[in-house]
Amino acid sequence: MRAILVGLGVQGRKRQAVAGPDIVATVDPVQGGADYKRVTDVPLEAYEAALLCTPDEVKLELLTYLLEHGKHVLVEKPLLAETDAALASLGAVARARRVACYTAYNHRFEPHFVRMKALIESGALGRLYHCRMRYGNGTARDVRSSPWRDRGAGVLVDLGSHLLDTVLFWFGATRREFRVLGAHRFENAAVDHVAIGAEGEPVLALEMTLLSWRNDFSCDLLAEHGSAHIESLCKWGPSTFIRRHRQLPSGRPDEEAVTLVQPDPTWALEYRHFLELCRTGGGNLDHDRWINGHLAGLAAALPGGRR
Repeated sequence: MRAILVGLGVQGRKRQAVAGPDIVATVDPVQGGADYKRVTDVPLEAYEAALLCTPDEVKLELLTYLLEHGKHVLVEKPLLAETDAALASLGAVARARRVACYTAYNHRFEPHFVRMKALIESGALGRLYHCRMRYGNGTARDVRSSPWRDRGAGVLVDLGSHLLDTVLFWFGATRREFRVLGAHRFENAAVDHVAIGAEGEPVLALEMTLLSWRNDFSCDLLAEHGSAHIESLCKWGPSTFIRRHRQLPSGRPDEEAVTLVQPDPTWALEYRHFLELCRTGGGNLDHDRWINGHLAGLAAALPGGRR
């Protein structure tokens, strides 16, 4: 697969390392060393796919150009639009051209995220009562120094999109009404600490922050027959999955734990998944529409009400 890399920032460099010799050209209007400054300058016959690692505001325009010219596209999350119709239109173009349009959410390839999904789908936990997820890193100052990142809904869009996608991955696109439980601008112009929640089965409590002293992810899923827990991601390791079997009427549960100490496998696994989608012409724009809709509603409820 001949691919071009659009955007030579942090994410772009990661994609470049994974795609390796598949990258036949790079595009960036600012960074030195790129082969081209504009996507439209790259000869269409030179590539079949594009890895789009750009700021959010230019994604739709670039996606439209690439999809209309029959190119497969992996685009960094989140994929945002002012209207649902804009994303639906992209989906129609992708289907008409029979190309893949995939928004990258690499946490779906975390071993313990896959393990959690399998446990939920097995039914062994019974009714699902409550799921709490917390995702934090310490990038507040880095974001504040960026001319394009420290604005709008801040961490809600950045890390919250990952948490909403994880909800989709584990529980499906059930009808939920998310609400903002707390939002703060402790150090940044954009919100850098947000908590949101939603009723349903399970009840959801999602927290995201740029002010964590260490990069961290944790999850606690409480259910009828016990609970399941994730501590950390592989890239920050060790990463542990714990399954607890409830004792009735009460008592210390039996516990099984799996701990992984390994490099982050998600980028390579996701790229392989994208290549398979290129073969089949699949994508996940329906997921983007669900996430985009919820982010828009939540952003409107933030102090200042902007995304």
